[in-house]
Amino acid sequence: MIAREKPSQKVSSRVAIVRAASSLIPVSDTTLHPEDAKIITLARAARARNGTVEGAAVRDETGRTYTATNVDLPSLRLSAVQVAVAMAVSSGAVSLEAAALVTDEEEPGEQDMAAVQDLGNGILFLAAPDGSLKGRYI
Repeated sequence: MIAREKPSQKVSSRVAIVRAASSLIPVSDTTLHPEDAKIITLARAARARNGTVEGAAVRDETGRTYTATNVDLPSLRLSAVQVAVAMAVSSGAVSLEAAALVTDEEEPGEQDMAAVQDLGNGILFLAAPDGSLKGRYI
């Protein structure tokens, strides 16, 4: 089951709700770990640098990070998350701790969730181009 935290679902000024395994878990909206903020920043930078629709970054089990943007060629279309995961796997990663996707979209694509899930139980952070967190997907 995919759990999602939406910052707009505030129950107090500093607490949001995550639905996980049919139970509600309060999560502070200030609990973004610095390493998670880092991959959002890296994804934003990749998106801005290439002028693309999406930017992504993933962090593997050793802490290495990989950044990518979407590929939109006549013969090849890949999301930014798919490219970042492929880069991690081709460099020897066997699992992901976290992934970040920066896009204007309101939800990650199914292919993005599948790519992250292929390498374990990493969290996918969805962020807007300005870096604001839209949601966390488990």
